[in-house]
Amino acid sequence: MPVDPSAAIAPSARVHADVTIGPGVRIGEFCVIESEVRIGRNCVLEPYVYAKRWTTLGERNSISAGTVLGTDPLDKNFTGERSYLRIGNDNIIREHYTISRGTEPESVTSIGDGNYIMTSGHIAHNCNIGNQTVICSCALVAGYVEVEDQAFISGGVVVHQYSKIGRLAMIGGNTRVNSDVPPFFLYSGFNVEAKGLNLVGLKRAGLGPKQIAALKIAYRLLYRSGLKLEEALQRIEAEVAGPEAAHLVKFIRGSKRGICRE
Repeated sequence: MPVDPSAAIAPSARVHADVTIGPGVRIGEFCVIESEVRIGRNCVLEPYVYAKRWTTLGERNSISAGTVLGTDPLDKNFTGERSYLRIGNDNIIREHYTISRGTEPESVTSIGDGNYIMTSGHIAHNCNIGNQTVICSCALVAGYVEVEDQAFISGGVVVHQYSKIGRLAMIGGNTRVNSDVPPFFLYSGFNVEAKGLNLVGLKRAGLGPKQIAALKIAYRLLYRSGLKLEEALQRIEAEVAGPEAAHLVKFIRGSKRGICRE
């Protein structure tokens, strides 16, 4: 497999002969790149990065020192067969991070585009991380978790396996996420609890006053009205317009673990 002639590989790096390395890639000192790894255009791997077999990096990813990509799953059911870690474009993954590949044969751990993943944490097997998320230092994301676009996971958060975190949700520091977290809202507490709208995140994402006002109504119906869940969802569908409210209802109706409450 080809290594583009414009790629810069440090003399102490160990790169398997059958990797694919795109134009403009920089691989730092003492990196280890195993077989069947693909690294896209203009990626930067700082010293001591370890990319294990069956890992794919898209373009313009920046991987900081001491990170290990494509680790074997921390799962007793893992049999050692081929599975994958696939990372999109324009991600920043900072120092001392680990991301596992899938547990089942041919399964995938997926990281989307434009994510900022901070230091000293772990994303486990078979997770599906969307686009433009922020995952802060020392957060631990267990297996089969799904994180939708633009979610913000603060430092020290622990996410239980099979949980789902909605778009533009914000999880406060040191929270235990042990149920599904609907989009657009702010959460904290030892066991995750709804605390209101993620106003800062919504404004940064470009949502205007009318959209935010509609989500405030949806929040009150869902968490403050005393209605049963299905009744609240029916009221939101009837009274709150816009794609955000529709996504909120769809997310909750699709929840398998049940959503967190206030």
